[in-house]
Amino acid sequence: MSDHGIGAGRYVGQAVQRKEDPRLLTGHGRYVDDVTVPRMLHAAFVRSDLAAATIRSIDVSEALALDGVVAVLTGHDLNGIAGSMQPSMNVENSPFPCAPLRPLAVTDVRFVGDPVALVVAESRAVAEDAAELVFVDYEPTPAVATIEAALADGAPLVHPEFGTNVPVDFPMPADPEVEALFASAAHVVEHRIVQHRYNPVPMEPRGVIAGYDNVTGELDVWLSTQGPHEARLTFSRLTGVPEQHVRVRMGDVGGGFGQKFFTGHDEQVVVLAAKHLGRAIKWIEDRRENLLAATHSRSDLADVALALDADGRILAAKFDHVEDAGAFPVGGLGGVGPFVSMLFPGPYRIPKIWWRSRIVCTNTCGRGAYRGPWMFETTAREEILDVAARAVGIDPREIRRINVVADDDQPYNTATGMMFERVTPATTLEHATQVIDYDGFRATQAAAFAEGRLLGIGIGLYIEPTSSPAGSLGVEAAKVRLEPGGSVTVFLGTAAHGQSIETTMAQVVAEHLGVPYEQVAVIQGDTDRTPFGGGTGGSRTAVIAGNATRLAAQRVREKVVEVAAHLLEAAPEDLEVADGRVAVRGTPSRAVTLAEVATAVHNVGGVAVDVPRVLEATGRYETQGMTWSNACHVCTVEVDRVTGQVTIGRYVVSEDCGRMINPMVVEGQVQGGVAQGVGGVLYEHFVYDDDGNPLTTTFLDYLLPTAVEVPRVEIDHVVTDGGNPSGVKGMGEGGAIGSVPAVFNAVADALSLVGATVLDQPLTPLRVVEALEAAGA
Repeated sequence: MSDHGIGAGRYVGQAVQRKEDPRLLTGHGRYVDDVTVPRMLHAAFVRSDLAAATIRSIDVSEALALDGVVAVLTGHDLNGIAGSMQPSMNVENSPFPCAPLRPLAVTDVRFVGDPVALVVAESRAVAEDAAELVFVDYEPTPAVATIEAALADGAPLVHPEFGTNVPVDFPMPADPEVEALFASAAHVVEHRIVQHRYNPVPMEPRGVIAGYDNVTGELDVWLSTQGPHEARLTFSRLTGVPEQHVRVRMGDVGGGFGQKFFTGHDEQVVVLAAKHLGRAIKWIEDRRENLLAATHSRSDLADVALALDADGRILAAKFDHVEDAGAFPVGGLGGVGPFVSMLFPGPYRIPKIWWRSRIVCTNTCGRGAYRGPWMFETTAREEILDVAARAVGIDPREIRRINVVADDDQPYNTATGMMFERVTPATTLEHATQVIDYDGFRATQAAAFAEGRLLGIGIGLYIEPTSSPAGSLGVEAAKVRLEPGGSVTVFLGTAAHGQSIETTMAQVVAEHLGVPYEQVAVIQGDTDRTPFGGGTGGSRTAVIAGNATRLAAQRVREKVVEVAAHLLEAAPEDLEVADGRVAVRGTPSRAVTLAEVATAVHNVGGVAVDVPRVLEATGRYETQGMTWSNACHVCTVEVDRVTGQVTIGRYVVSEDCGRMINPMVVEGQVQGGVAQGVGGVLYEHFVYDDDGNPLTTTFLDYLLPTAVEVPRVEIDHVVTDGGNPSGVKGMGEGGAIGSVPAVFNAVADALSLVGATVLDQPLTPLRVVEALEAAGA
């Protein structure tokens, strides 16, 4: 480990036992489906089984006649009473057109899974049975299920309201300098790189319980979410219930990965129905619904070109990116559009670039955020770099060494206007390739090839944007309170769903307040109890919530010291706080416990009138700019020449996420992200046919990697100060970013030994065998 002068503290920097483990590992977590409220009804959606069709009529009479059915709601019941369904960031100031959201389809459907009606019944079973009895008379219309089909001349329009299937087309002006560099370059490589559609697939699908009290006007919601405060804003706009009368709570959440960051369409429909009926309604998504109609991701393609000199130095680049938004993306148009292009240079010196960004609508499930939603920039860049290395005749590691931004080149401004500082891509590149013994592997690879075996090694080098300063996502508040008995409670607007926030934020408070870690409890996920917060996503918690928590803890410590100084008749500057005791420095026998301090404050006459009477404080932290993390992933594989099966050998990550609050948590995040990347490249693929019919709606067809297929990840830490009071950086998404090109490039490297080429994902055995056969190998 390179520590750059940042040492571990008593609690921060230590791999303490997670507070979440006892309940989660023993099956005592409480998820939304574990919640029951009085007189609760259950809901089931009636969904379109056509990708595009006109609705002639909807007959709900047979469903309504079923015993136990309370209501069958259609768009005629709900659409007219619905407010905006857009997230706050789009209501306030959306830079792009927003999809024309509506609770339920009335005139037409636009993807398989599009909700047409909502059945509300006394049990889930009755609701599902009744949903089968709703008859919808459709007139099928032509659909577009791929980017290419949507871009074709005369293609049917997914949203006639837009007048086009390309609601966003953001090209940079033509640059004669870029064209001149390409014309004079010693080497030019050009390829279309395709990333396929796959899904976040959280262990716990979506779920909501919503109840409305007609007497009090209170709307009470339990939700599986990554952002309860944003959900409260959304439900208030949707239903017209004033914000102060909306309460959103969450329990444990079984994963989100971005899918639950914005409040989903279907959850909003259930809440609206609860308000309409004045009853509590539960809806728990099943796995087929989650695969079919929650959110999809990663469906991108780009025409990428690099101009290089004779030594492999990049002179210029072109990046023409198209993103598939589906029909009703979640969160604006669901993707990050131009941000992908702006990040394309990544950790390399690319002096000139031309780029274009387009977002295309198709008759498929809407796109949503998924762990590193901009990550196609890394996939495209790292894949084309390996292609360029082979064209120039140098090793993929060498082309990266030639072009990488050095640690002492910073701050560094990219040709797209990004400014990087406090990142170590050159260092992590060297660390990762040293740990995996890159040169030794090349020798092993050559010996294996002589025996007829195909081994390969791949690199994924990237810089990860974390803790965005965008709007409410760039600020967070935390409240820390010393309880009468001496324990400490922390109230946060975060929404943990696997990030160990209860653990890490307790470590921060224990460190800066001076109390035992075991005496700190963290409360989140209740809009009535916690300060407003942007939720958990975008790798923002450590930097923004962490620094807010640090500040709140320090303010409470100051109050504690002031009270203790009164009780001990000592100067505040002579006191120190540790392990829940305040003692006179150098005279540890003169001390009071935090419980004694709290008792004095909470009793009449316990302290003087000029001493703090409330032992709690709020801290607020606002980020001033992006915090950048970085890492290098290196992967080795063996490809079976007969079956096309890919077996991963070793997997190494060298990462720099600043000062680590808990190294065990950091490594768990890396391991989980790598598992998702491996799944994306080798196994997962959501497939539509040309008419927009989904073909992979169960885990029999949509393959997930198991513990057998996911490699053990060897992790090397580089620690660079994050440039904020805590010295931390975000790192929640990086594992899913660097793993995709590392695995892909390793397979491509193995196939290159026999002249075979792959450029599209996923790398299924069939695709690998076809590449080998095309090369005669």
